[in-house]
Amino acid sequence: MSMQAVQMVIIDLDDGSRGVFIGTPITADQFGDDDCTVEQVWFTNIHMIPKQATLEQLVEMALAQIQSPSGFLQ
Repeated sequence: MSMQAVQMVIIDLDDGSRGVFIGTPITADQFGDDDCTVEQVWFTNIHMIPKQATLEQLVEMALAQIQSPSGFLQ
């Protein structure tokens, strides 16, 4: 089985709900908090994906939607 790097982000809301987001890494272990700060957060409106979709295909879908002028929520 081939392996690929991923990064997981877990977000807890004040109403008790939790979301887990998995994607390609955007920070490396050697970076500290001062090296990387969040500039923007984008939420796609992709709710259904093919069962056999790869992480690379999902990233491509999300990036295509963000690049579309009316295809994303911010």
